Amino acid sequence: VPTRALVLGKFLAATGLVAVALGLTLPLPLMASALGPLDWGPVVGGYVGALLLGALYVAIGLCVSALTNNQVVSLMVTLVVGGAFYVVGTDPVTALFDTRTGELLRAIGTGSRFESLERGVLDLRDLVYYGVLTSTFLAFNHTFLELDRLDADAPRGRTAARALMTVSSLIAANALVANVWLAPVTALRVDLTENGDYSLSDATTGVLAALDEPIRISAYFSERTHPLLSPLVPQLRDLLEEYAVAGEGRVEIEVVDPSSDEDLQKELSEQFGVRSVPFQVDDAQSQAVINAFFHVLIRYGDQHQLLSFDQLVEVFSDPTGPKVQLKNPEYELTRAIKKVSQDFSTLASVVADLPEPVALTFYVTPGSLPADFQTLPKLVADAANEIVKIAGDKVRYAEVDPGGDPAKQEELYAKYGLRPLAADLFQTQVFFADIVLTMGDKVERLSPSGKVEPSDLKAAFEAALRRLAPGQRTTVGLLTEIPENPPSDPNIPPQFQPPQRRPDYNGLQQLLGDLYEVQPLQADASEVPSTVDVVVVGKPGTLSDHALFALDQYLMRGGKVIALAGSHRVDVDREGISAVPQDKRFLDLLEAWGVKVDAGFALDARNATFPRPVRRPGIPVPLIEMTPYPFFPDIRQDAMLRGEPAVAGIVNVTLPWGSALDVVAREGVTTKEILKTSANGWRYAGTDLSPVGPQGAQKADVVGVVAEGTFPSFYSVQGQSPPTDLGDVRPVTASMPDARLAVIGSSELVGDLILQLAQQPGGEVHRGNLQLIQNLIDASTEDTDLLTIRSAGGFARTLDPTTEDERTTLTWFQIGLAGALLLGVSLVVRGSRGNTTSLFDEASTRRTA
Repeated sequence: VPTRALVLGKFLAATGLVAVALGLTLPLPLMASALGPLDWGPVVGGYVGALLLGALYVAIGLCVSALTNNQVVSLMVTLVVGGAFYVVGTDPVTALFDTRTGELLRAIGTGSRFESLERGVLDLRDLVYYGVLTSTFLAFNHTFLELDRLDADAPRGRTAARALMTVSSLIAANALVANVWLAPVTALRVDLTENGDYSLSDATTGVLAALDEPIRISAYFSERTHPLLSPLVPQLRDLLEEYAVAGEGRVEIEVVDPSSDEDLQKELSEQFGVRSVPFQVDDAQSQAVINAFFHVLIRYGDQHQLLSFDQLVEVFSDPTGPKVQLKNPEYELTRAIKKVSQDFSTLASVVADLPEPVALTFYVTPGSLPADFQTLPKLVADAANEIVKIAGDKVRYAEVDPGGDPAKQEELYAKYGLRPLAADLFQTQVFFADIVLTMGDKVERLSPSGKVEPSDLKAAFEAALRRLAPGQRTTVGLLTEIPENPPSDPNIPPQFQPPQRRPDYNGLQQLLGDLYEVQPLQADASEVPSTVDVVVVGKPGTLSDHALFALDQYLMRGGKVIALAGSHRVDVDREGISAVPQDKRFLDLLEAWGVKVDAGFALDARNATFPRPVRRPGIPVPLIEMTPYPFFPDIRQDAMLRGEPAVAGIVNVTLPWGSALDVVAREGVTTKEILKTSANGWRYAGTDLSPVGPQGAQKADVVGVVAEGTFPSFYSVQGQSPPTDLGDVRPVTASMPDARLAVIGSSELVGDLILQLAQQPGGEVHRGNLQLIQNLIDASTEDTDLLTIRSAGGFARTLDPTTEDERTTLTWFQIGLAGALLLGVSLVVRGSRGNTTSLFDEASTRRTA
């Protein structure tokens, strides 16, 4: 039998044993997949990595055993060598060196390579690393066995020994060269994760392809940084290299350490606000503060966007201590690139990107215009001609008089939802004064008032063109109450002052500001600006007549409204948790449009936890405990409408202190139920917000809807008139067909309290709430580029809750399944041994004969 056959036979046998042992653990992921949305990519990557790691250690053990006849010595040396290969790339070791040396050590370490594979990414560099290292140890194993057969005293033996060592050394040298040569190759890999968490998406390549000029991405990383951040540097650098490849010459990448260049630090600080971040570093010998850079700067023309440490890195804790990981770098980078490219775009460049010409048509009846509309035709013509001068052939302006032509008027209503307006209270005189921009099947409608300014018209035209152009920046109007608080009494100590109510959604406004143009809306304004693409309404307080009219007519003009509408507003202060009923006018407005908000709360046995103060005997101060809280229904993917863009990529959403929604049928309106509680949900009519058990029948309730179509006006449904101080304004009684309404039954969905909980350890369950709002905004404006990557790698997958009996049953089922698999393996091995014995007996008989 050749020595190489002995080496490979023993290696394959031992590696096969490792594979069998790994196979016996398959009941674990199978059971996890039955309890929740398991991503099989990291599971497959983990098994592949474990098998390769086991094969390498087998090769090391065989090589060491060829050098000694003592099995104990062989075991101990193998443990030392294998442990050294594993430890050299771990964080405690790499933390002792600078970033570049740490990267080299991680490239050598078997553990760091395994961590790369267990993410669910089969990288050619990792596969080659394990393959060539295993082959090298097998080659030396073969050499050491052959050396035992040679006569070291004979010249021929010494020559053969030198030849064997030379060949093995060349194999080792080639293994080293192969790893060094492949180190910069980042594209040869397969991302097995369900959502492509570690691969550039089509949305990113599309954004890069739309760049008119090269974009420069500068990564500023310090060589000496916090040890937990060092492993993240090569991950970001590899990702940036992928951007450079996907950009096809439009993306310039540079990685710089500004720590030792004071002039560069000053320039970055003054021009772009790039400043080092202090990190506390503790070890057994000392404590120190390291000022390090961990920033990415994107520059495009005269625009720039800075991604700082807190935007790129997520810090969390587990039983072993603090951990860090990249949040969702592709989403942050692509969003920043999209933002700077849009901000840099002038109207001329926006129009140049239009896929086809835009028809700008003013439908007006000059002969029947009321007095305050008489100057409107000239204002519209002047503003439109200015746009035409800039746009050239891409925009065509026309003025059409549909008066006296009933067929034309019916066509305008059927295509665009245009209706004549009443010029007087008794509707004896009607007129048209509507602007429509069309590009293919896309339509933008503007309904200017008689008191419009020329600058407002031009801004409205430009905003409409940007909405028609692909990938332009969205303007979000945010309407929420700014509460009035009584003045504080200087004669009363601060701790006894009445609690102050602060405006909510401050965190939401800040986070949305990174993605969109956010425009706070005035509560007393009688019109939503035409530059607003979508309006988000939450906790509006008592809606004034003007605000009610503005919201209603905004939807009638084909607007997009997102309503965060629970039946109660919840106040959390040092006195506890209290529920305050929402303003009924806002809920009546939604009901007129077709969505009725239940007066109680929607509770669910499948819920998230909430930090509640709990008093324990003998402890004077209350303890904060994370307790299951039915007022926080946890809505999983099985309760979401599949295929709906608003919930694309969302793992789960919580509904804090929410309410059920009942759909009221409206002719011409199509409604989709996008979110529901589980079948173990129930409605609760009380106001005590302590955890309660099921009351009444349990069933799934609708808590999120999206509706599109021709909505009736609030004033036509209620039979009311608009505010008298607006003059002779007559409300539009039915909306354009492309009007859109999204209602989520929780006023607290993205309130400041929930966003704070989402940032705390264990708060991952709430992070889908913000993503839901962003998805709703993008889906409303048909800007869905980032929907596919917004959730990549950013949210924890959670298992369905189980009872103690169910967990016990599952545990024994897994043990039984593993035992059955082991018994099956034993029977197969016993049978194969019997066959092998028979073959040997037959061969022996033949030799004897």
